[in-house]
Amino acid sequence: MQILARSALVALVLFGCVGCDQVSKSAARLYLPGSGVHSYLGDTVRLQFAQNSGAFLNLGDSLPPALRYDAFVVGVGAIVAALLIGAVWSGSLTWLQRIAVAAMGAGGAGIFNVADAVLVCGVILLLLGRRRPPV
Repeated sequence: MQILARSALVALVLFGCVGCDQVSKSAARLYLPGSGVHSYLGDTVRLQFAQNSGAFLNLGDSLPPALRYDAFVVGVGAIVAALLIGAVWSGSLTWLQRIAVAAMGAGGAGIFNVADAVLVCGVILLLLGRRRPPV
């Protein structure tokens, strides 16, 4: 796969996933505050507005603001950049592994919510992709 095709694939995954994440966050901010809990499918799916100053499951919530910034903006940003650069430049990844690594980068860029699902899907795809020889 050529660099241009790799870049296009990674950009498509990144912008698609981060876009969906941002749309869901905007909708939550617009429609959910003050509306209580919305339960569907026998409480299998529950929508409720919540914010946290940390990351996944309030990880880092008790850290000082400067340290939280360093960890979750600078640190996560560096990891996301490394994943996306690796997804583009690595010649040994299959297309499925490339999508998986790009999804993990997109999940980190979105910093959770729908991004959680994207990140988990990326890890699953990466694990599934390990069974195939590189293309």
